[in-house]
Amino acid sequence: MSPLDRLTELCPPPAARRQPVDWARVESALGTPLPGDYKQLTATYDPGCFAGYLWVYDPRHTSVHVNLVGSASDRIRQQMESDQARGIYPAPVDAALLLPCGATDNGEHLFWATAPQGRPDAWTIVVNEARGPRWFHFPGSLTEFLVAVLGGETAVPQFPADLLKGGTGFEPSDPDQWYPPMPTVTPPLDSAAIRAWGRANGFTVPLRGRIPSAVWRAWEKATGDEALPDGGPGRPC
Repeated sequence: MSPLDRLTELCPPPAARRQPVDWARVESALGTPLPGDYKQLTATYDPGCFAGYLWVYDPRHTSVHVNLVGSASDRIRQQMESDQARGIYPAPVDAALLLPCGATDNGEHLFWATAPQGRPDAWTIVVNEARGPRWFHFPGSLTEFLVAVLGGETAVPQFPADLLKGGTGFEPSDPDQWYPPMPTVTPPLDSAAIRAWGRANGFTVPLRGRIPSAVWRAWEKATGDEALPDGGPGRPC
């Protein structure tokens, strides 16, 4: 039985209302390919919550707090990098490798540890503590993590001891909180040109990975070009 089959056994998905995801657009905004298991997960489940506690970030959700490419994700990554630089609650991997992929009702965040780069199906999961120094590392995919936690095989120290007491069901978000389908694929942006523009205009821009949101905003303002529509999924700022 595959991890996804086991997850659907633990948490049956609701009646199909699923909308397609423009993965080319999303991956262009993030600057990285995404794991295959995550794409299968979003093809199986609508945006929503597992066990009344665990939210998987979804590019179809209107809330920046649970959108995979929302501005909240940018702020979380910046905070983790700032904490690491100051020696506060250091992550078990380089903070620059952390890509938020979920959250809990208590304020913990789930991250992909995006190493090795370019091999997303080999990424693992790390979880921070909402208001403390603890981190938890799970050596598997996001779907495998959900199965291990919801199946009672893995106890994450930061999670409530009675997490499974109320059951392991899945509750979808209100459809009004989803973005409408995007039937067309937007060609990938020329990120190399944007990086070069940023460096030429005094910005510090990494050679690879996600382009800082400040650079996107400045580039859009200077060129009059919107990388992605205002408020739409995949907007990198």
